[in-house]
Amino acid sequence: MSRLKQWARAASAHSVATAAVTAALTSAMLGCATVTAQGYEDSVAGKALIAEMVSEHEFTEAELKGWLSQAKKQQSILEAIARPAEKTLTWAEYRKIFVTASRIGKGVEFWQKNEAALARAQEQYGVPAEIIVAIIGVETRYGQHMGNYRVLDALSTLAFDYPKRSDFFTKELKQFLLLAREQQRDPLSLKGSYAGAMGYGQFMPSSYRAYAADFDDDGFVDIWNNQQDAIGSVANYFVRHGWKTGAPVVSRARAASDFDQKLLNDSLKPKHTVASLKAEGFEPVTQLPGAAKANAMKLEGEHGVEFWMGLNNFYVITRYNHSRLYAMAVYQLSQEILQEKQT
Repeated sequence: MSRLKQWARAASAHSVATAAVTAALTSAMLGCATVTAQGYEDSVAGKALIAEMVSEHEFTEAELKGWLSQAKKQQSILEAIARPAEKTLTWAEYRKIFVTASRIGKGVEFWQKNEAALARAQEQYGVPAEIIVAIIGVETRYGQHMGNYRVLDALSTLAFDYPKRSDFFTKELKQFLLLAREQQRDPLSLKGSYAGAMGYGQFMPSSYRAYAADFDDDGFVDIWNNQQDAIGSVANYFVRHGWKTGAPVVSRARAASDFDQKLLNDSLKPKHTVASLKAEGFEPVTQLPGAAKANAMKLEGEHGVEFWMGLNNFYVITRYNHSRLYAMAVYQLSQEILQEKQT
C-alpha cells in the first residue's frame, strides 16, 4: 500500500474518476489530441515547479527540463474539461451510457475472472465485490479504455494552461513525477485520461500514491496492468473514505406535496437524518435506521422525476467522483451485475 499523503479534496467534481467519465463521453467529438504548443520548461510556472522539485525532492534540473520541454499542450484537453458530463446531462441520459447490457455482461465476466481477488477484497475491506466491479466498469470498461493521453501532457496542460484549477493540477503534476520515480518509469511513457487519471481504477497521481494497494503481495503496486492490485486499490480507497460494511447505500423515496424543495440536492454530504427527512415528508420506500445520516435527491429519470434518499455509503461513492449521477450509476450498475451473476 502507498505510504504518503491523502489526495487533496480540492479535486471537486473532477476527482479520480471524472476524468475517465468525461473522456469517454467526449472522445467521439474530440478525436485525436490536438497539439497546439510544446514545452513548459521556460515558463514562469514551469521554472517554479523545477526549482521546487530540485530543492525539496532532489530531482536534477536537467531531467526536469528535459521532461517539461517535451510536454505538449493539448487543446482537446482544455475543451473536454470545460464541459463535464455530470454537469450537462440529465440522470436519464447519464444512466443510458453506463448501465447497459454490455457493461453488465462484461462486469460479470470480470467478476468471474477475478473471483478469488474480489472475495478477498470484500472480506478484508468490507466493500462489496459488485461495487468494486462497477467502479472499474464505469471508469474504464474493465480496462478497455484507460486513456490515450500522455499523463505528462495532460497534467502540464491543466497545470500551466488552465488557470481555474492550476493549483490542483500543479500539485498532481508534482505527485506524478514522484510516482514515476518511485515506480522507476519514464514519465513520458505513461498514459491516462485527459485529466491525468491512470489505470483500471483511474487514480490521480496523489490518489495512486496514497491509496493504491499491492494486493497480490509481489512487492510492486501496479494498477495499470495488475487487476488484483486494481481491485484492492479501489476497495482501500473506499474504506479510507469512510465506507461502512453492510450499511445501506441509497433508497427510492416519496416526497410529500409540501416537502421543502430547498432540501433537495442541497449537498453531496448527508446533512440530515432519515428521521428528520421523514418528519419533513420525505419517505424512503425501504426501511432505514432513523438516526442514519441522509440527504434528499431529485433526479430527472427516463420516466420523469425520481426521488432518492442517499446515505453515508452513497456519499463515499461520490468521493471517487464528486457527482450524484456518477454515484447512482455505479450503484445501479453494481446491482444489475450482482443480479446477473446470481442468475
